Amino acid sequence: MMLRVVLDTNIYVSKVLIPSGLPAQAYRAWQDAQFELLTSPAILHELRNTLGYERIRRKYHITDGIVDELIGLLERHATVVVGTADVTGAIPADPSDEIVLACAVDGQADLIVSGDQHLLALASYHGIPIIPVRAFLARLALT
Repeated sequence: MMLRVVLDTNIYVSKVLIPSGLPAQAYRAWQDAQFELLTSPAILHELRNTLGYERIRRKYHITDGIVDELIGLLERHATVVVGTADVTGAIPADPSDEIVLACAVDGQADLIVSGDQHLLALASYHGIPIIPVRAFLARLALT
């Protein structure tokens, strides 16, 4: 059975900013059908907002077209779950990260992949391991 995986917003952002990096490799592994990608409207909204920051757009030459293409691909080809599971209080230091946990719970994920220290510090949530991208790629045997 294919792994069901939630990629944190920071993985997508890193993929756009550094196309040769490990997050981009993880994204390509999804495009190569090596795992089932779970996302939610809240994650997609956060991604659009983050890539909309003027300083990021200027520094990395991010256009509306780049953002629209990425969001569109995710909406069409990833498994979009509601992401409304009650995870309130799971990450007191940064409640905005809880959207990733809600997506994982609702989507019955096998893994959460993140570069966020608040999420990684949890190590797992409701039995779902939270791992950095390098460990995920090793698990997929890509590195």
